[in-house]
Amino acid sequence: MINNPKRLIIGISGASGIVYGIRLLEFLRELEIESHLVMSKAAAVTAGIETKLKISEINNLADIVHKVDDIGASIASGSFKTSGMLVVPCSVKTMSEINTGVTSSLLTRAADVVLKERRKLVLMVRETPLHLGHLKTMTSLTEMGAIISPPVPALYTNPATIDEMIDQTICRLLDLFDIETTKIKRWKS
Repeated sequence: MINNPKRLIIGISGASGIVYGIRLLEFLRELEIESHLVMSKAAAVTAGIETKLKISEINNLADIVHKVDDIGASIASGSFKTSGMLVVPCSVKTMSEINTGVTSSLLTRAADVVLKERRKLVLMVRETPLHLGHLKTMTSLTEMGAIISPPVPALYTNPATIDEMIDQTICRLLDLFDIETTKIKRWKS
């Protein structure tokens, strides 16, 4: 019998909102889903600004950590089976590199591989306001099969804290991979 474990690549770029990527890694650990983390150099800077965590603490949340400049890593090859990739948060720079296919790091190379293998790629684009170039890039990526999913709070859940809003957003991202959590609040009429 062939064993096909649920395995996800998590990219964290330098966009604001690194807490979403951290929380995603925590969820995957709780759900016992194998995570492969690759962080951009800018993400390390953002982590220092937005959290009190050391990079080593963020890395410890992942099962496997890949250096952003390691183009020979497993996640750079289509023969390495995954369920897909989430880039959380995703900067406009990262999104643009993925769109062109001219990738300069393992993060964008892994995303390109996910697209070429027709696996699920979810980009939590963290930018506002958006100009026409951003919107055209999002359209192009959507036409290639990516899913653009900005962190929009679900206020119908009546969140009492920012953590509840973040958790709901992460749960909705996991829904895109048919991964169920107990923390999601479903719409009820």
